Amino acid sequence: MSSMPKRLASVDALRGLAVAAMLLVNNPGDWGHVYAPLEHAAWHGWTPTDLVFPFFLFIVGVSLSLAMGARMETGHATGLRRTVVVRALRILLLGVALHALAWWVLDRPAFRIPGVLQRIGLCFGLVGLIALHWRARGQWAWLALLLVGYGALLLWGGPLDKASNIASRVDAWLLGPHGYEWDPVTGLGHDPEGIVSTLGALATTLLGWRCGEALRQGDLRQLAILAAVSASMGWGLDASGLMPINKNLWTPAFVLWTGGLAAMALWLAHALIDARGWPALFRSFGVNAIAAYAGAWICTVVLEGSGGMAPLYAHGFGWLASIVGPEGRSLAFALVFVGVWWAVVRLMDARRIYIKV
Repeated sequence: MSSMPKRLASVDALRGLAVAAMLLVNNPGDWGHVYAPLEHAAWHGWTPTDLVFPFFLFIVGVSLSLAMGARMETGHATGLRRTVVVRALRILLLGVALHALAWWVLDRPAFRIPGVLQRIGLCFGLVGLIALHWRARGQWAWLALLLVGYGALLLWGGPLDKASNIASRVDAWLLGPHGYEWDPVTGLGHDPEGIVSTLGALATTLLGWRCGEALRQGDLRQLAILAAVSASMGWGLDASGLMPINKNLWTPAFVLWTGGLAAMALWLAHALIDARGWPALFRSFGVNAIAAYAGAWICTVVLEGSGGMAPLYAHGFGWLASIVGPEGRSLAFALVFVGVWWAVVRLMDARRIYIKV
């Protein structure tokens, strides 16, 4: 087995693909007209859109392994704990700041606490600390504990429908109006990036770490086996009725299914980009991932808050409705939005401007 370098073009490309997909599905021209594959599953099940966030978190784990693994093996891990904690807090606080901006500019009734960057920060920090304090066996034990323990909690906590599942009930109790959805009359609520379901997201990131270790050590056979076994187990749990694939709850079946698919994508990207020299098409997004996500968020909030979004969409894309229909017109806006940010990150990459949080 040969050791891999700390930075692989395939990993940057996959991270960039996930960010570009986030911008695409988060910024349609009209939320009332979106093609089905570009929407999340209503509850149980999955669509291509449901793969985007778990793929990103999986790559977070892979990237941590490439950045930290060799230093830990050679005993040069001094200061890593502080680095991990500080960066995790920066990502988390950036997410809170973006939500505060949206709450203020868009005059929303309540400030939402959880979010995408908040979950990324938590998973980054906790998986980094687990990796620093436990070797491979301990990491696998943590992964098994998260999958089995969280799965048992969901099954013990009652039905897995949106209103009654234990994750939503606990989140509603803890967050109240500061979650994504909340009904003050019934006290029921739900947040797709809630506190309890972060246990599943943590498992996804830890699985990414273990796959990153296989990649870093050049053990591509192990990576392929992990991909096949994980995806098969996730599909089997769902098909058997034991545990549904559910992104909102981030169920163990969802962890295994999406983690297996992400590992397959990592194996394929490494084979094509790193080994055969195929172009890393989304690399520019990948090397400025958090900056692109945050910048796109701010851009959307400013356009909405200033009242510029509606006339921009009406005048800039109205002519498309008679040609491609309302869904095509909405998708065209999203594609242009991604294209604009692709140009931004390409320029940043060309000038070697890399914003790290």
